[in-house]
Amino acid sequence: MDVFGVSNVVLPDSYVDRGDLDSHIGNLLERPAHVALRGVSKAGKSWLRQQLIPEAIVIQCRLGKSIIDIYREALGELDIKLSVSESQSHTLAGSVEASGEAGFKLLAKVQAKLGLSTSATRTETTQSLSQDINDLRFVADLLLESGRRLVIEDFHYLSASERTRFAFDLKALWDFGVFVVIVGIWSDRNLLLNLNTDLTGRVREASIVWSDSDLRRIFDQGGEALNLSFSEALVSRAVTDSYGNCGILQRIISDTLDELSVTEAPESLTVVDDLDALEHAEMFYAEELNSVYQTFATRVATGIRTRQNATGIYAHAMAVVLSSTDEELIQGVPLDRIYAESHARESRIQKGNLRNALGVLRGCRSTATDAGWSSLMLMDM
Repeated sequence: MDVFGVSNVVLPDSYVDRGDLDSHIGNLLERPAHVALRGVSKAGKSWLRQQLIPEAIVIQCRLGKSIIDIYREALGELDIKLSVSESQSHTLAGSVEASGEAGFKLLAKVQAKLGLSTSATRTETTQSLSQDINDLRFVADLLLESGRRLVIEDFHYLSASERTRFAFDLKALWDFGVFVVIVGIWSDRNLLLNLNTDLTGRVREASIVWSDSDLRRIFDQGGEALNLSFSEALVSRAVTDSYGNCGILQRIISDTLDELSVTEAPESLTVVDDLDALEHAEMFYAEELNSVYQTFATRVATGIRTRQNATGIYAHAMAVVLSSTDEELIQGVPLDRIYAESHARESRIQKGNLRNALGVLRGCRSTATDAGWSSLMLMDM
């Protein structure tokens, strides 16, 4: 029953175009600009990308990956092997070599386009074609000639230095006519512009957010496919408890149906209104997250240094957060409020230092689910 749930591929029966975002992003993809898609974990960024750019060259970032690794994997998707001997900003020194029939044809086209001499050997079963490169332009031309869009998934997994390097490469790629889609989790608006101000006007950022009405449409579409009708009480509670996150909603709907042993569409329209089953599904999901937040708490507690005569900035900031109401935590505690209350307790606390401290705390939760990170969200007011 592949209708509801968290999946690495789009489940079309419960896929919702929220707020006509698909058409908006589609229009951005037609423009000569990079596109950055940001949103919390399980916000539907990857589904959106798969829906709009099905033939993309998708590079999945992971911890420790470098920009060179991105180019190497991207060309590998085109049957071209990249060997790099030295790299600098906007410059690559090394060679590319065809590793398959498609790569041979692509490399030959780019060499001919640039008026380069070719060196090839052919047999009945193998082909070999190579080219020395000394700048990013040749890689850009290969990507352009392929006709496929380069997509960088989980950009936030790159180190700070690699993100900065790539932001500068994005300016060069834009000059060469290669427009990249960057997908990831970050809270600051226009992250790429902050990394490289030369990208102003060359990158468009879109935030993936969900309204309650859009989340309700997931029930409508999936329920129609399964011949199910979800009660208003169940829908209302599930939407509220998902905190605007479609991935959480998809998960608890799927688990609720599992609780009710609904594994296939019934022959006649069936009403789903068992709130106990929904609660069991939510508690099961919460238990899974418990260890994640316990790890986060341990990181924070053990990572804060204690010094004599220190301001205790972390402790004062956390005291404000932990004394907030549930509604305040859901909406996000404003920086100004955290500063006002912390400064009242300790006059030596400065707003700039507090902002940096909260940034460190945010970094501590790199493995925690972003859907529950509202408690330390900075809201500049």
